[in-house]
Amino acid sequence: MRAPQWSPLEGSSLSVALEVLRRGPLSRSELARRLGLSRGSLTRLARPLLESGLLVESGGPEASGSRPLDVAVDQHRFVGVKVTADAVHAVATDLRARTLSGAEVPLAGTSPREVVDAVGDLVDLLRADAAGAPVAAVGVGVGGLVEGLGRVRSARYLRWEDVDLGSLLGERTGLPVVVDNDVLSLARAEQWFGAARGCDSFAVLTIGEGIGYALVVHDRVVAGPDAGIGLLGHVPLAASGPTCPLGHVGCADALLTVDAVEARASVALRRPVPYAEVLRLASAGDPAAGRVVEDSARALGRLVALVANTTMPEKVVLSGDGVALAEVGRPALDAAVAADRDPRARAVDVDVQAVGFAEWARGAAVTAIQTFVLGPGMHHS
Repeated sequence: MRAPQWSPLEGSSLSVALEVLRRGPLSRSELARRLGLSRGSLTRLARPLLESGLLVESGGPEASGSRPLDVAVDQHRFVGVKVTADAVHAVATDLRARTLSGAEVPLAGTSPREVVDAVGDLVDLLRADAAGAPVAAVGVGVGGLVEGLGRVRSARYLRWEDVDLGSLLGERTGLPVVVDNDVLSLARAEQWFGAARGCDSFAVLTIGEGIGYALVVHDRVVAGPDAGIGLLGHVPLAASGPTCPLGHVGCADALLTVDAVEARASVALRRPVPYAEVLRLASAGDPAAGRVVEDSARALGRLVALVANTTMPEKVVLSGDGVALAEVGRPALDAAVAADRDPRARAVDVDVQAVGFAEWARGAAVTAIQTFVLGPGMHHS
């Protein structure tokens, strides 16, 4: 059976469907209250959505005798993909981005053809496991500058310049494919289905190989032409200190990336020290590792305060492969945030979200879901 389609929903009908998708299941009275609709208007708008199978009734009856409304989450599948320098990670989700299955394959190389073949093989594998539901779209997240939800203008760790990954993968899979910066995609997942659901404005900061940043204002992801370059990595956080590869002294990249923390700890301890060991030694009371972690956590706190002071979000979500730094160094982080804030300002809601590659892939799936639901070029909603 063909899955119910969202297009060409618009206006109040789209608002009803989106509210149920993001917040549901919802009673009719709650849905009408949220959207500022009369009960009669909601009934009129919901009827064709129910008849098309896009919305369904779920659970027990309300006091009015009708049942809560939900979306037909099981009738669509989406595949989200995260591409790293050495592997491809993929998940299959339902319409509400709940992960149903996952897989990963190593990359023999990072040429566009090798990446397309690896992603295509994973999509084929997850499609075969989709339990009869059609895969509606594929989302791919890469660390870099992406244009038009398809063309990778620059991806440093893949050593790519100007690769039309969306078209290549569309030809390989025969499915609609959207490609975007991985941090923007992660922000969309937090916005619709994650830690920031219900927030009108929030920021996402990620630390790992680089420094990632995404901002949501008035429930819209800010996705300008410079998103994906990693501009926040060049912000100075210490008057003196280590130097980043671009020659900046004491910037976020020089203090917060996994490589930067490992390099400082290895100098202090006079031997190579992996990131996880640096954090473990700091937790165990090692003075050298403890100093490195404390300095880096303090710098992260300054970065959080800078974002909070300039964009005034309801919440700052910290994530990324190196986010354990925020957990081990939380006292220094919190102290630095407070020190750089006006004492009259409210406390910053800092939400640490430890994620693995599967969660990055789920973020890419949410970008695909948004494209499917809203149409191309409408990720601002």
